Amino acid sequence: MLRFLTAGESHGRALVVVVEGLPAGLAVTAEQVAGELARRRLGYGRGPRMRFERDEVLLLGGVRHGRTLGSPVAIEIANTEWPKWEKEMSPEPGEPLALLTTPRPGHADLPGMLKYGFADARDVLERASARETAARVAAGCLAKALLAEVGISVLSHVVALGAVEAQEGVRPLPADLERIDRSPVRCLDLAAEAAMVAEVKAAAKVGDSLGGSAEVLAYGVPVGLGSHVHWDRKLDGLLAQAVMSIQAVKGVEIGDAVSKARGSSAHDAIYWDEGRSGYVRRTDRAGGIEGGISTGSLIWLRAAMKPLATLNRPVLATVDTSTKEATVSFKERTDVTSVPAMGVVAETMTALVLAGEALRKFGGDSVAELVRNAESYVKALHETPSVARPRLFGG
Repeated sequence: MLRFLTAGESHGRALVVVVEGLPAGLAVTAEQVAGELARRRLGYGRGPRMRFERDEVLLLGGVRHGRTLGSPVAIEIANTEWPKWEKEMSPEPGEPLALLTTPRPGHADLPGMLKYGFADARDVLERASARETAARVAAGCLAKALLAEVGISVLSHVVALGAVEAQEGVRPLPADLERIDRSPVRCLDLAAEAAMVAEVKAAAKVGDSLGGSAEVLAYGVPVGLGSHVHWDRKLDGLLAQAVMSIQAVKGVEIGDAVSKARGSSAHDAIYWDEGRSGYVRRTDRAGGIEGGISTGSLIWLRAAMKPLATLNRPVLATVDTSTKEATVSFKERTDVTSVPAMGVVAETMTALVLAGEALRKFGGDSVAELVRNAESYVKALHETPSVARPRLFGG
């Protein structure tokens, strides 16, 4: 079973992630991880921190001479700003320089303070910060590398930013990822890109923030990942939970929103195509998943992110938890929007789920064994008369 655990605070010494369950023999380098982390810093409308963060990556364990050993992989991402925060965030016994008692609406600040009995909002916000997603992206880099070994690739693009929406139904291919990352808002639609940039500029001018949506696409996913047998192994459920766990994501939609359609037009009809050796679908309204199981079609989902609650123009009313007096939420360095970066994190969470389900399905202590098992599964589906030879690798 593939699992990971992150540790660390936004302004702490470092973030750490431990990834357990990777097979031996997977090629991994610190530069490879740093490259994925650099993608997380992309996007017009990001704050100044993104310009000087460098995400110094150190592989602490589980990798030798560029290959995983089959043991847990530990990765450290150093905080280049640690010297400025060492006194405030020191793990040594002592007191903070100043208590932060004005919790921000829209954040975990107040419920976290009440839940744990904290008097200082920083005890909550440092961990609740989206900076934690850097550790997830590091883990996701390993998941993507593993998926590539069995022919699966995951990418994302921004489809809505503020009031601007990209052209419906135009989806990038894996070869388009570099082009998407060159876009200032990670949008494939050039006309929408220009309008999105203008939208960000307008929000920045008045110190406000923007939400939006990113679409995640998984190509080459074979039929049979996930399960209809147990509620907690349904692939769509796993993906929805993983993507919803991203900070500020408020909705996940897998496939078309067909709740208002009639059943006759809401599903993907099944056809037999001897020339393509199996069953085919001419539509993909289900997003590549039926009954909690991947169908072999393109898996696609959308993640909706709310506007950031930390604003460059503090206007949101709050209460000082010490005096109980009315005030406004404090200003911390913030972005106008993080939707382009959220897309990269959504890629990460999707890749981690798919990698975990691929390992569950195919097994193997080494990458070579995993690949052999996956190839054997594909071959058996094509050759066994009792199995109706589905089209395995969709999209």
